[in-house]
Amino acid sequence: MYKNLTTQLESLSEGVTFPVTILSNAAAILFNSLEDINWAGFYILGDSGDDTGTLLLGPFQGKPACMKIPVGKGVCGTAVAKNETILVRNVHEFPGHIACDCASNSEIVIPIHSGSAIYGVLDIDSPSIGRFTEDDKNGLEAFVSVLEKFI
Repeated sequence: MYKNLTTQLESLSEGVTFPVTILSNAAAILFNSLEDINWAGFYILGDSGDDTGTLLLGPFQGKPACMKIPVGKGVCGTAVAKNETILVRNVHEFPGHIACDCASNSEIVIPIHSGSAIYGVLDIDSPSIGRFTEDDKNGLEAFVSVLEKFI
């Protein structure tokens, strides 16, 4: 399934130079294709003024979400600080979890790079505990690698 999603994303992104357009379609692809999720979207790392070191809400599908997340805080900020994918079986057991939607029970966050710098993260939530697996991690990391070619 993830191979089809990455192929679809690559096809839609060809010739597009505006990252928000690409991220918008990516969020829609994931939200409408993955089962048992309640939020799929992006946080983009601020790089000027008061937002330096802060993840800012980007394109997403789902309920309204937190608009700013400091690097090092919550699952998204921790993924940036560690520069690694974080798969959380039960968000209620994650120290410092930021609850934007109380219906979310598991989460996966994958850093997105532009060159060698972190651009932001892909964040996906599920209402089910233990929703995300190593197969999801591998598939979503491949999906993100397509994003990184266009951002």
